[in-house]
Amino acid sequence: MKDLTPKEIVAQLDRYIVGQKNAKKSVAIALRNRWRRQQLSDDMREEIVPNNIILIGSTGVGKTEIARRLANLANAPFIKVEASKFTEVGYVGRDVDSIIRDLMDIAVSMTRREKEEEVATKAHKMANERLLDILFPIDGSGSAQDDPEIAERRKRTREKLRTKMMAGEFEDRIVEIDISDESMPFMQVFGPIGMEEMGVNLQEMFGSAIPRKMKRRRTAISEARKILQAEEASKLIDHEEVIREAKTRVENSGIVFLDEIDKIVGTSTGAGPDVSREGVQRDILPIVEGSNVITKYGIIKTDHVLFISAGAFHVSKPSDMIPELQGRFPIRVEMDSLTTDDFMKILTHPDNALIKQYTALLETEGIELKFTKGAIREIASIATEVNVATENIGARRLHTVMTTLLEDILFEKSGGSSESISITQEMVREKLLDIVKDQDLSRYIL
Repeated sequence: MKDLTPKEIVAQLDRYIVGQKNAKKSVAIALRNRWRRQQLSDDMREEIVPNNIILIGSTGVGKTEIARRLANLANAPFIKVEASKFTEVGYVGRDVDSIIRDLMDIAVSMTRREKEEEVATKAHKMANERLLDILFPIDGSGSAQDDPEIAERRKRTREKLRTKMMAGEFEDRIVEIDISDESMPFMQVFGPIGMEEMGVNLQEMFGSAIPRKMKRRRTAISEARKILQAEEASKLIDHEEVIREAKTRVENSGIVFLDEIDKIVGTSTGAGPDVSREGVQRDILPIVEGSNVITKYGIIKTDHVLFISAGAFHVSKPSDMIPELQGRFPIRVEMDSLTTDDFMKILTHPDNALIKQYTALLETEGIELKFTKGAIREIASIATEVNVATENIGARRLHTVMTTLLEDILFEKSGGSSESISITQEMVREKLLDIVKDQDLSRYIL
């Protein structure tokens, strides 16, 4: 994080997201401030709260992508939540605290993966030793142990087997291994509704009372090695340390992306059984302003979790939120609408650009796919035109246009001889123009 200055963060985001300079600048400052906070004394560190952000813009302009890429840069636990799901009619069993519980689960998985990678080399060696024991079992009889000649012969044989196994000679050989059976089909527990939401893990609760069931599995050595390596890595890591580190990550680096927050903003019509929007805002408020959430890993404080919310705000506006929640989102950034030029950049510039994706996919079939500049502009123009004429779904429109354009090529060019295909402006018009002109057809297809 020390090297991730705000300018560097924006530069990294530019690799995947076109435009939206103001939004990138705001999230870059917010992310850098988290590192700055960690450098302060304990007393001052507790006083500094994150500046939560509202991203305002229609769908497909890059709101979710900005938040997700930001979390990847910081290697921070990240979760995306649709705020509107808490207003669904008859929606029971999950409360807003589940956001933090799910975030903690993600953090534990992230941390465990990293710890397992640290011990991967050692776990690999231990897995190979277990495979050697299966291929050439150790004789525990007294005669073999007492006779030095027999012991030396067994050692030489084992070394020969190890050399052959390292050379990959046994990869397809079938062996039997004992693995723990995680499923417990014989046990069914009926508890109070929402018990799992309180973070109570019944499997773990009864795990000490009921011995783990082992099952024997026949598999190739190549697959057995992966299974045994995962088991050995799990034994080598300190699970308590994993939970402590994950908890620290969530509390100091966690990022929650609240999408569709505009759907819970606005006055209630007073008709129907729908959950009160203001009530949902008041439920979300405690975790945003800072509270203690009970999880199966312990109590998690949300005081320093960064919340990035997003919404189109076509009907409502951020000022329609309850004042308390407004105050918890002091930074508001309006996202720019995407133009034809932006679409051209999205198609070609980012590391994950659509044209690069489709070119790579067809390369696997021996097809070299090329796009002329005119074709790229035509695709961008059609996406813009359809967005204006129907529903504006932003850059997602490019996916539908590209899929329709390349449908025949993707279907027909499989397993044949190598060839080069050039997509021209005329080809794009021929394939898509009739669909674009027919408004009813474009609503269904594009």
